[in-house]
Amino acid sequence: MTGKSPTQNSLAVLRALGYECWIVEYWNSFTRKRVDLFGMFDILALRDGETLAVQTTTSGVAARVKKITDSPYLDAVRKAGWRIEVHGWRKAPKVKGGKAQIWKQRVVDLS
Repeated sequence: MTGKSPTQNSLAVLRALGYECWIVEYWNSFTRKRVDLFGMFDILALRDGETLAVQTTTSGVAARVKKITDSPYLDAVRKAGWRIEVHGWRKAPKVKGGKAQIWKQRVVDLS
């Protein structure tokens, strides 16, 4: 992927897999912070009776996993049948003589 942000990279992958996606995080101008859906998710993706909630990051996958597993909403989301994933993105090492670096994705399933 060559997106400009981890969210854009995840959106591209999910859409290629046939998901209808919506960004569910927003910028709160009063607190000057990003706010995630249920404090956990950046993207909600739907496909054939499936709901997938995604948290994206460029670093700190373990911190995002902890944020989700510590959430008081996690049990309710799981009981609703949602799948939960953390998408970690990092640039792969540049190959000598190669073109621009590419992004590599790591997926952690917390469903």
